[in-house]
Amino acid sequence: MTNTGSSSVQHSELRAADLATVAEQLGREPTVPFTVTARCTGGHPLVIRNAPLDADGAPFPTTYWLTCPDAVKTVSRLEADGWIARLNERANDDEMFGAAVAAAHEEAAEDRARALPDARAWGGVGGTRRGIKCLHAHYANRLGGGDDVVGAWVAQRVEPVHPTQRAHRVAAIDQGTNSCRLLVLEPGPDGTEEPTELARDMIITRLGVGVDRTGRFEPEALARTIAVIDRYCRRARALAAEMIRVGATSATRDAANRDELADAVRRSAGSELEVITGEQEAALSFLGATRGLDPSAGPFLVVDIGGGSTEFVLGRHPTLTDHAISVQMGSVRLTERSIRNDPPTPDDLDRLRRGVRRGIGEAAAAVPVGEARTFVSVAGTATTIKAIALGLGRYDPDRIHRTWLHAAEVERVLDVLAGMTNEARAAIPVMAPGRGDVIVAGAVILVETMRRFGYERTLVSETDILDGLALEALGVR
Repeated sequence: MTNTGSSSVQHSELRAADLATVAEQLGREPTVPFTVTARCTGGHPLVIRNAPLDADGAPFPTTYWLTCPDAVKTVSRLEADGWIARLNERANDDEMFGAAVAAAHEEAAEDRARALPDARAWGGVGGTRRGIKCLHAHYANRLGGGDDVVGAWVAQRVEPVHPTQRAHRVAAIDQGTNSCRLLVLEPGPDGTEEPTELARDMIITRLGVGVDRTGRFEPEALARTIAVIDRYCRRARALAAEMIRVGATSATRDAANRDELADAVRRSAGSELEVITGEQEAALSFLGATRGLDPSAGPFLVVDIGGGSTEFVLGRHPTLTDHAISVQMGSVRLTERSIRNDPPTPDDLDRLRRGVRRGIGEAAAAVPVGEARTFVSVAGTATTIKAIALGLGRYDPDRIHRTWLHAAEVERVLDVLAGMTNEARAAIPVMAPGRGDVIVAGAVILVETMRRFGYERTLVSETDILDGLALEALGVR
């Protein structure tokens, strides 16, 4: 397999509402593709992450950009008071401070290179290679998870930006076989209103590559995963999360050297790694997927297609699980076992289908699937297939969440994907970096599930185990 950790510049995720809000905040249409990195109380964008290239293909110097007008004004006052010059003087006179500034630039260059390797040479925070150019950029870099001494200095003097900021914020990190995801939530004002999402992010690190074969994390996969978790924890703390909950699933359950990951989580998050059992994973996915659904549409079947395992969960009422099983059948695991050619041959696909049908048979023996009235699909396979079926030019979660995906659409998309090379699938604008080479296996799981149980359509959900972890941490169901 290829493409295990690098990103494609073409991929982006952006809600249409956020595009309109950022244009209003900036007073102009954005000229660079971006995603929202952090939000303020109230949910409006606080920091965006710009692509390394602008719309014309020219290098763009600033990765993290502060957009909230209140935050911009507050930091501008520090600049107007002459603090850029004074901090530059400090960096020249104070060896430790100067080294910390240099380290922030180096880390920022590495972070930008995640989207485009050539961009590593284009400078650090705000596009500069040395010194301090812009306090807004340093503060935004810190809110994006950068270990930024200047950004931390700014934070001490401007926060909270909004006096309505509420306490008891929490963060959850879902460390899966294929991806690492972050969610930061702020509770509603009286505990009954919906929590506010302050950050939601996903980076495919392919932690579970080779685990099915060796029973161990590969050193490179472990290193890149730990680096992402470390940055996510810094972002969560910069957003004032009081608790960081890290849950790990299938690959970690199977890895003999998982203590190395646990030690890293303890250092970064200040909490213990939770190695989630298959039953817990199923219950958390069901909580995240069904919260807020109409109870009259139940019973509900939730299927969570992961990298290492797939969970089948049945519940008569939203958020409450009655039957569940976690099957050792995931997109990464089955790709490693079955796909030997690029693109896959008919023999590869036959091998893949046989493995999927065995897994589905195991699920059918444990969960009374026939009782379900509504079939809900969560995780990246279903959401990406829906985005492809819609023909989206960029990934917009609002266009996908809780929309119906019909069996005929899934089969059509699978046929197209199976005929493409890994490189061609990775170039699809809505394909997350690192998913292209395993999505065929995920799509086969979804198709065979719908065929086996006679479902003509599935409700696609953007909320899943990650949301379950965060909601539990908030004490919300």
